[in-house]
Amino acid sequence: MLGIKRLSEKRIIAWKARNGMNILRICLGIIFIWFGFLKFFPGASSAEEIAGRTILKLSLGWVKPEVSMPVLAVWECVIGLGLISKAWLRLTLILLYLQMAGTFLPLLFFPHETFNHSLFVPTLLGQYIIKNFVLISSGIVIGATLKGGKLVSSPLVAEKSIKREKRFGRIRRILRLGA
Repeated sequence: MLGIKRLSEKRIIAWKARNGMNILRICLGIIFIWFGFLKFFPGASSAEEIAGRTILKLSLGWVKPEVSMPVLAVWECVIGLGLISKAWLRLTLILLYLQMAGTFLPLLFFPHETFNHSLFVPTLLGQYIIKNFVLISSGIVIGATLKGGKLVSSPLVAEKSIKREKRFGRIRRILRLGA
């Protein structure tokens, strides 16, 4: 019975390794399209007001929310479509990282709205912003696959990979010292 359980667990882990990255990429794409699409309709996005004020402050008052929201909506939808389709994935991830960097600005620009009493007690808005660390991390993991990286379900393959990486790292350091 224990052998069957181990075999099932190995199959499940192998399935996750084969499919997990695509699931992550598509789900992240759906989130960006969904939240971006809402910004096309004034009042539909709960982030619209803070995003508009952040861009207004960042642009020193030059870019008004009625201009910035449609641009941000397109930007987020482009990120979502790029993630889902895998088209121009490197550029898509750069757009994602830039957009995510901007989402943290309200923490600096409007701390009285994003925190209650201290940095350890975020408001609901602050929590909404802080959860973007997960979206950034997802983008980083997806970015690890740009040059053919993959999730590995076999501990032996992973162990060999780590050993090779260490060996080549030592060789690179030796070559740099000799130069």
